[in-house]
Amino acid sequence: MKIKVLLLAAGCSMMAFGAYAQKGVDTGTPFGSGEDSVRCITNISLFTPYAKAGNYKDAYEFWYQAYKECPGAHKDIYLYGVRIMDWKINTEQDPTKKAALIDELMQVYDTRVKYFGNDKRYGKDWIVSNKAGDYIRLLGEKADPKVYYAWLGEVINEFGEKTEAKGLSLYMQASHMQLLADPNFKSTYLDDYLKCSKFISAQLAAAQAANNEKEVKNLTAYKSAIDGGFANSGAADCETLQNMYAPKVEAAKGNLEALKEIVSLLRRVRCQEIEAFYSAASYLYELEPSADAALGIAKQAVKANDYDKAIKYFEEAANMETDAVSKAEDYYLIGVLLFEQNNMSKARQYCQKAIETNPDYGAPYILIGNMYAASAKSVYPDDPVLMKVVYYAAINKFEKARQVDQNVAEDAAKLISTYRQHLPSSEEIFMHPDIEKGKSFKIGGWIGETVTVQ
Repeated sequence: MKIKVLLLAAGCSMMAFGAYAQKGVDTGTPFGSGEDSVRCITNISLFTPYAKAGNYKDAYEFWYQAYKECPGAHKDIYLYGVRIMDWKINTEQDPTKKAALIDELMQVYDTRVKYFGNDKRYGKDWIVSNKAGDYIRLLGEKADPKVYYAWLGEVINEFGEKTEAKGLSLYMQASHMQLLADPNFKSTYLDDYLKCSKFISAQLAAAQAANNEKEVKNLTAYKSAIDGGFANSGAADCETLQNMYAPKVEAAKGNLEALKEIVSLLRRVRCQEIEAFYSAASYLYELEPSADAALGIAKQAVKANDYDKAIKYFEEAANMETDAVSKAEDYYLIGVLLFEQNNMSKARQYCQKAIETNPDYGAPYILIGNMYAASAKSVYPDDPVLMKVVYYAAINKFEKARQVDQNVAEDAAKLISTYRQHLPSSEEIFMHPDIEKGKSFKIGGWIGETVTVQ
């Protein structure tokens, strides 16, 4: 009944204003004027309830008229238009007609950019990102990466680090696919990664600073996809990066921003033992001391076996780090070097600092466990049974590493299996006056931990 009343009202209005009719698409106004203005409003009023109810079949004709005649009238034309077109595409059986409908859906996105591309929340970058997503979804393996690479490249050049995260991710997907098809695309792919990784890292940092947990989770997922794709791309091998970036480092040695990008990239892909990284870090440190720069100097010192210098710069890097994961790794590396110098107690202190900084980091636990096992004989040089008791403390650390960090779980399990074979036997425990099965025992020396004898 309501629809009939609307139609009757619209009919009367059209008779009254017919002489002044002009479509919005022709006048550049949202609704047009006269009869066309009334028809536009009527069509929007008619397709919207159908579309909201999921009745896209009855919504289509009214929506199509509104879309063609007054495309700037309302965002609902596009909000529901994408759903209506998606329904029409999925119900079309003829391949040629389906392809034409997909092209038309892409045009719907372009029209939305034209009329609503300046929307503060859902602007051009959001629209084009979703356009690319639908293009890939609907065409599947037939989607041409060069096509949506071009769409998104234009947006990224315009919006920079404000580009929708989904668009950055899909752009890197397109770049990766072109690399797979053409190895000569590697340099471009690396530049794309450097740019997109920088942008999404900036977005993630802003979300973290704002304590926006939902956005942090969303951006972390996109960042993981971008970083994971790069790590598995084959473009991240250190030899290739050394050859590619060595001349770039020399050319950029006075360019602070360029050096920052190079050092950041090489660190992210774990190419920190190449000359390009060392050189870039040294030049960067001279211009502006930073965590990445100090890390590079520390790594170079390790290579030169100058452990005191390395520890100094790892400490400096840790003090300047803002990322907990990186800071914890710096502390852990100091622990490794102190272990190499046989300074077990201090090495453990740095491992504990690493764990406090990043509780999900398993490597420090494994290092402590290995130090305990290595110290067993020196703690109890004259008592082979008590020496074996030290292995309980080592196993406890390996168990903790396996619990908190899946990245080291396999290595931890192997160490646990190895040292369990060397624990005191029931007979040894029974014959030893200092220990008792099921009771606590405090290990002496620098270890000083209490374990349960089993």
